[in-house]
Amino acid sequence: MNSISLPDHPVPAASFPLALPLANGRVCAGFPSPAEDFGATRLDLTAKLIKHPQATYIMGVSGFSMKDAGIDDGDLIVIDRAVKPANGQIVLAIVDGEFTVKYLSLRAGRVRLKAANPTFPDIVPRDGQTIEVWGVVTSCVKLFVH
Repeated sequence: MNSISLPDHPVPAASFPLALPLANGRVCAGFPSPAEDFGATRLDLTAKLIKHPQATYIMGVSGFSMKDAGIDDGDLIVIDRAVKPANGQIVLAIVDGEFTVKYLSLRAGRVRLKAANPTFPDIVPRDGQTIEVWGVVTSCVKLFVH
């Protein structure tokens, strides 16, 4: 059985295209639809997921603090350091030397990192503590089979 090793630190995204077949149309997640006229083109996943190749990284997720945002344990996140972080975006931040993925909340000049799981507390910097927003999470890749 093959296993995939998830990076526990940001890894530069590949700068070469990854073109995979893309079926025309969409798949129904409810009732089945006819599969007639099945056709395929090529979709370059690198072009779709990566806007700034030199500033984009991939990292494996561990934990459940972002589950309500659709980011689960074992997923891969794509982080773009060229995107300016804004209020409400999902970011990769460094808190006390550790990476964490959270929603960025900016209010009245104050930074707060918010989980997408009510069982996890917000991260608010204490006196003398700094939170570095390392990059903006632009997408999440789910791995159903490891």
